[in-house]
Amino acid sequence: LRRFVPLLIIAVVAIGGGYFLRDLLSFETLRDNREMLISWRDSNYTLVALAFIGIYIVVVAFSLPGAAIMTLSGGFLFGIFPGALFCVIGASIGAVLIFTAAKTGLGDMLHAKMHAQGGGGILERMEKGLHENEVSYLLLMRLVPAIPFFIANLAPAFLGVKARNFTLTTFFGIMPGSIVYTSVGAGLGDVFAAGETPDFGIIFQPGILGPILGLCVLATLPIIIKAFTSRKETSQ
Repeated sequence: LRRFVPLLIIAVVAIGGGYFLRDLLSFETLRDNREMLISWRDSNYTLVALAFIGIYIVVVAFSLPGAAIMTLSGGFLFGIFPGALFCVIGASIGAVLIFTAAKTGLGDMLHAKMHAQGGGGILERMEKGLHENEVSYLLLMRLVPAIPFFIANLAPAFLGVKARNFTLTTFFGIMPGSIVYTSVGAGLGDVFAAGETPDFGIIFQPGILGPILGLCVLATLPIIIKAFTSRKETSQ
């Protein structure tokens, strides 16, 4: 029963947070409190930076709404650098926490049951393919903007992914997106002055999406090379 306690806590906080915080962690809240936030930052930079990272950890670890707003806030308060670094640190720690909770609570049990059934089922074949190119697949999950962040946190926990590979690919894989959104956040002063809202779809613009897709191609190269080599060895 103790194995399920972390997951139950995450589920309860996520549901409650989604209901009570959906209006608090919003662009409007950031806009209306921007002067107070800047004043806090200027009066105690280190404390505000640590508090920001801590809040980001909680948001990700409990799958609360507002991760995009947190990234914008990081750019608005701290600039592209170190704002992007603060976001990556907070998001990575939060992702590792929820990954660990899911892996400990259900992942290991489901993984053991899958292998106990045997028979080389589709899930077992998927897992085998994943582990043969674990780093590449995990990087792709982080780099592709279409995959929701919480799914990329939970799915690996149910497929026996190594914690070290998950941590490293999370930290480096979310960097491109974090830099893009913190750069948007860094320009929020002009957006507020114009009475506009930030463009969350900026990551899909060709000039930004192109380099990210290029990174995706690089991540898939080991998979393609290994598949080609295996096919060649089989034919021989």
